[in-house]
Amino acid sequence: MNHTEERHASWLELFFDLVVVVAVAQLAHRLHHPTWADLALFAVLYYAVWSVWTSLTLYSNVEADKTRTRSMLIGMFCIAVMAAAAPHVADNLPGALGTHDTAFVVAYVICRISASRSLQATGAVVTAWPAAQLGIGLGPWIGSLFVDDPLWRYLMWGIGMALDIAFTVIQVRNPERLVEEMRNHHARLQARELRRGGAVRRIGTPAAAVLHTAHLGERLGLFVIIVLGEAVMQVVVAASDQETWGQSLMLAALAGFGLIVCLWWLTLHYGLSAVPEASEQGLKPYLLLPAHFVMTASITTVAAGLGLVAGHTEGHVPGGIRWLLCGGLAAYFAVSTLLGVAAKAGQRWILLWALPTVVAPLLVGLFAGPVPGWGLVALMLAIALWRVLYKPPAPSPAVQPA
Repeated sequence: MNHTEERHASWLELFFDLVVVVAVAQLAHRLHHPTWADLALFAVLYYAVWSVWTSLTLYSNVEADKTRTRSMLIGMFCIAVMAAAAPHVADNLPGALGTHDTAFVVAYVICRISASRSLQATGAVVTAWPAAQLGIGLGPWIGSLFVDDPLWRYLMWGIGMALDIAFTVIQVRNPERLVEEMRNHHARLQARELRRGGAVRRIGTPAAAVLHTAHLGERLGLFVIIVLGEAVMQVVVAASDQETWGQSLMLAALAGFGLIVCLWWLTLHYGLSAVPEASEQGLKPYLLLPAHFVMTASITTVAAGLGLVAGHTEGHVPGGIRWLLCGGLAAYFAVSTLLGVAAKAGQRWILLWALPTVVAPLLVGLFAGPVPGWGLVALMLAIALWRVLYKPPAPSPAVQPA
């Protein structure tokens, strides 16, 4: 169920977002020497941070003014620990216990369990994204603490992520069944407490959560602003690290800032889906949330790529850096295109504007090896501008009755 009354992010939620800013910055730094293995691990670590943020965002969305400060502060502290540990995860230290891997996993598990308990205490069942409430994917993460082999450890993290997503995809197809299962679980807990003679916890009978769609859209949009801010920081820091500011660096910085502005403009005018004539309020959360994960992760990889190009503005850009930029932008526009199809966007926009912006970055990634860094960023800017320059058709004038 959805609620559409006007409501905005609280000061507590904005304070919570500040910690997420740090976490995103730390994760972006992991891509400074990009390989496919680094990118895969980044995706898993990013999902962990994003899933914690999503769980607590849904909790505050459901509870509104009744949101418990303690629950949000626990989440903030755990994300701070995850952010501190992230740069040194996978440092190939012997064993999992006592390393940054341990700190990251323990903080993640504690925060997910805390968020889940907070949601369950409300009696609301988040049928749009059950992973926020039920930790089906936490088992592999916990088991990884007792695995010495790093490869298997990180594979288990990936399995946990896959289980989270797969469980949600399965459950959202039958929300009534999920609510019924939660009610049965609630009844069993109540019966157990009565048999033991203990005090029965006062939790309402589970019912489908009422989501405030406007508030959720605002919160998702604010997360996009966070990752765009990280992109700006990457450009600024990369420029400040250069001893001399030559023409190629200035061109790369100008094109990079323009690319960030284009992504911001698309979000400002069309919502986080970047689809004209559509609104995130018209999309189901089980579609919007995974899309949000991929799109913000993609912007983060683009941000990392922009920072790395500063060292290659005049010469050949290594393949890993080139694909951070090109692949990240292609993934962002690909998900936007899929959301456009789901929202029944105009066929003209899909064929002439959306699909070309998906294919073009991939072609640049394949064939632009000799292009200097500033030229590569300029090509990405040109592709993004193609989306920005789209003008929705004017609405047909209303027919006046005779």
